Amino acid sequence: MAADVESMFYTREKPWHGLGVRIQEAPTSEKALWLAGLDWQVLQKDIYTEGRIQVPGYKANVRDSDGQVLGVVTDRYRVVQNREAFAFTDALLGKGVRYETAGSLQKGKKVWMLARLPKEYIITGERISPYLVFSNTHDGSGAVRVAVTPIRVVCNNTLNLALNTAKRSWSMIHTGDIREKIQEAADTLFRAEEYMDKLGREIEELRNIDLTDLQVKEYIEILLPMEKEPTPAQGRNTLRLRRDMEQRYYDAPDLQKVGSNAYRFINAVSDFATHSSPLRRTANYSENLFSRTVDGNPLIDRAYQLVKSA
Repeated sequence: MAADVESMFYTREKPWHGLGVRIQEAPTSEKALWLAGLDWQVLQKDIYTEGRIQVPGYKANVRDSDGQVLGVVTDRYRVVQNREAFAFTDALLGKGVRYETAGSLQKGKKVWMLARLPKEYIITGERISPYLVFSNTHDGSGAVRVAVTPIRVVCNNTLNLALNTAKRSWSMIHTGDIREKIQEAADTLFRAEEYMDKLGREIEELRNIDLTDLQVKEYIEILLPMEKEPTPAQGRNTLRLRRDMEQRYYDAPDLQKVGSNAYRFINAVSDFATHSSPLRRTANYSENLFSRTVDGNPLIDRAYQLVKSA
């Protein structure tokens, strides 16, 4: 398993991020908590110097299962427990929600869960399933974040475009009344519905933007630029990546009936961004790929900006 993944499960086929241990069926929250290795709590402990003098204004977030120090935070920091996160998603999606994946990164410093929303969308004849990603940090490095990530069912590609007209992610900081903030986040489903509605309209517009072969070539060269003075190896590598993206545009079986348009190009770039083999696979490559379910993929967003400005 990848270096940064402490524990994780996924259901059915291996997901686009390629992480985790496979199980047969999507579990309920109680079982998911255990399968994901998240059945522990964060305790806040006072911090002392070597001379046993308490450090004012700060606490250590400590995992109760093994005493692992997850991070040092201010005393204004409020913990959102893993069980609370699952309870939030249970309440949001209703009884019987099933979790597709959940897990822990960096020895518990970062945790997440991904649940499939109950509604599937048919957009321009294609099945698109929205997923809800809930991510949290216990080391003080980030906020609680909730994001909707649409997946094109036929090819397992993400379509989490950064639309100007609708947000796909929301966050809340670890201070103040956390329970009240979690209650405020209950409008997440409304926001997800709004995003999917706007995404559907955007896909229709993208289908109506015709692209020539020359435009496709130019866009690929912009997305995968050549170094100013490349070495022979750099030149070959860049050309290989460009050919890879080009083949995904022209040869992907699921895109043969889409037409030569901007939507086809966005899907080819998404396929490249989520499934292609990198020139150098770093130790945390898969974790970074998964994190883009929340943060978005800059390559896909750049492609979207290119075709919209044509």
